[in-house]
Amino acid sequence: MTRPKRWEHTWEQRVQLAAHPLAYPFIAAVARRGPAVRVPGVGVVVGDPELARQVLLDHEGFRKDGPGSSGALWTPVLGPAVLLNMEGEEHRRLRAALAGLFTRAQATQLCTRVLGPVLHEATDRLDAGGAVDLVALTRTAAGTVIGDLLGVADAAGAEVFEHGERIVRMVGLRTRELTLRQVAKAKAVLADLTAAAGEAYDRDDPGSMMARLRAHGLDREQALGLAAAFLLTGTETVTTTVPRVFAIWHDSGLLPALQADLEEGGEAFDAAIDEAMRVITPSPAMLRRAARPGRLGATTVREGDRVVIATARCDLAAGPFDRAAALGRCPAHDPKRLWFGAGPHYCIGAPLALAEIRVLLHALLTAGAEHIVRRRAKRRVLIPTYAHLEVTT
Repeated sequence: MTRPKRWEHTWEQRVQLAAHPLAYPFIAAVARRGPAVRVPGVGVVVGDPELARQVLLDHEGFRKDGPGSSGALWTPVLGPAVLLNMEGEEHRRLRAALAGLFTRAQATQLCTRVLGPVLHEATDRLDAGGAVDLVALTRTAAGTVIGDLLGVADAAGAEVFEHGERIVRMVGLRTRELTLRQVAKAKAVLADLTAAAGEAYDRDDPGSMMARLRAHGLDREQALGLAAAFLLTGTETVTTTVPRVFAIWHDSGLLPALQADLEEGGEAFDAAIDEAMRVITPSPAMLRRAARPGRLGATTVREGDRVVIATARCDLAAGPFDRAAALGRCPAHDPKRLWFGAGPHYCIGAPLALAEIRVLLHALLTAGAEHIVRRRAKRRVLIPTYAHLEVTT
């Protein structure tokens, strides 16, 4: 394993430390001890990309259901059939039923249609010499897209994100399950958000996600649980990623080159997004439960062990942000996008998240956004992010 180079005091590091002032250095220290390390009270922590992929691909040996897994956290809130807590044949069948909603073409078409008014307002402000807060913009954009997908078109985009954030912040590195009080609070928050999704389920609109769930055989309560899961996970990736990607491009002096690249066809655009996402890793950790004894590297794994994949450390094993990789001048460090997972649980919404990210960043670059005039890292949140990041031309 190649160890990550020591970071300079960059804004991206500030964002990470503001979110996890203790956990971030702790995980970095654990990762330096070896590819997989048993940590009392936490579990077996994996910080090596190849071992991480081994765990993610072995869905029979390392499961998302049962004690210590992500399912243990979310099943009491969302129900038993929401993809992120499922395994086996039923998981495969439900993914297959939803797959048509998340092709790259479908996702791009949806984002282009839904985000037009949001982006026009932002680019008009930039054209007039004003500043745009990328945090507020991406919150509104992500909430608007997921709301349209679920049939909650009247929901305010930023409000969807804020409700989801209230739930996600209940989870920490040591959290194995939510308390009864937390479960009740999360359900109350989600009830407000999913009320309109329930109406969409009742309408059975052809081609909608809720109609697909109904046709698949999910009853109303099960479908609402899955809708709630998408509300939680479908906004976090985009809202945390876009401001951080733009900031990395800005801080590395890459923006002029990318603006020129877009004028010439945008061959480096996707590579620049991937390289920045490798460094920020929108999902900094993933949880699994060991279903059988075995080994991860030199570490013995017992049946029932909680396995914590430190995705952020795995992705940084290739080193800090690489301008040459971002401009497509050398091979990508991780073309398999480990930050979205691997194997049967590879994020089904990845094409939608990437479409949103592409549409938003493309609009900002073509509008000439080039300067960051004000920013502040957000403190004590599960997914590292900015509290605000204002840009101008």
